[in-house]
Amino acid sequence: MAERAAVLGRPITHSLSPVLHRAAYAALGLTDWTYEALDLGADELPVLLGGLSEEWRGFSVTMPCKQAAAAWATESDPLPRLLGAANTLVRVPGGWRAENTDVTGVGMALQLAGVEQVGHAAILGAGGTAGAAAVALASLGAHTVDVVVRDPARAAGVVGVLDALEVTARVATFAETPEVSAPVVVSTVPTDGQTTVAGLHWQPGQTVLDVLYAGWPTPLAAAVQAAGGTPVHGLDVLFWQATVQVELITGRPAPLEAMRTVLDAAVPR
Repeated sequence: MAERAAVLGRPITHSLSPVLHRAAYAALGLTDWTYEALDLGADELPVLLGGLSEEWRGFSVTMPCKQAAAAWATESDPLPRLLGAANTLVRVPGGWRAENTDVTGVGMALQLAGVEQVGHAAILGAGGTAGAAAVALASLGAHTVDVVVRDPARAAGVVGVLDALEVTARVATFAETPEVSAPVVVSTVPTDGQTTVAGLHWQPGQTVLDVLYAGWPTPLAAAVQAAGGTPVHGLDVLFWQATVQVELITGRPAPLEAMRTVLDAAVPR
């Protein structure tokens, strides 16, 4: 029987998950596996998952479906329960298990950029990846995290995650924060907010991970570079979270070299 997997979300045409997962299946010799991109919203996810046959083995989940995936799953890893969001669904007897590999993606991207430990950090934005960034920063030792957002009310989710991890959260708006002083920063701000974050005062020596990977260097990355800091490519987050997804869905070790080669070809640095 053929095995099937897919990425779920809306919009979905821009997703590089099919490129990564198909390359992995080919390298692993899984010739009967397919990987698709399915365009759907959060309210459509339960209907889809409830009617799927056993040939469907797993899903990558992107916005706006991450919260719905965590809520709908029959089993849940501790991370999706903490974050209230899942970026991976894996077939299990009787249903689906929710996982979140974004934390690994953010953590690996920072560590490979030379961040071995951090005490004071910052998160820009409070979108779907902000909670995962909070967990990754806490795992690297962060005891204080500045959460900088447009609207303080939107920071409640990431602040809740930080509180659960016993990390001090300090919330401020972009209007109140002309500069970000933390040595390590993770920006989860979407493309339409790049002008705002690029316009902040950046400092030499800062490491700033921008989770965006299209249109690199982003305005934020260019501003950090110009100030003498180190911008970290969001492509690294995409890559490392996908390697864990492949292992969870197929039960095989991810073929790192094959996946990196196809990703670098798709998005030249």
